[in-house]
Amino acid sequence: MKPARAAARRYLPTSPFGAPPAAPPAEQFAVRDQVTHDRYGLGRVIRVETDASLVVDFGSCCIRIMTPCAKLTKL
Repeated sequence: MKPARAAARRYLPTSPFGAPPAAPPAEQFAVRDQVTHDRYGLGRVIRVETDASLVVDFGSCCIRIMTPCAKLTKL
């Protein structure tokens, strides 16, 4: 038997509680932006491939990272 999956709750306009906050916009990266990654450290964006991935140079290696990535932060 599969466990039940939690469904996203819908907002009712008559609810005394406020509407849920909107999701923050996805971070946009450009070539030569400095970034930090939780695993690889400090790096610089060297290529933006479409809007879904980045190639980042971390000094010792170049890594292709799919966005959005929770571990990647623009400085």
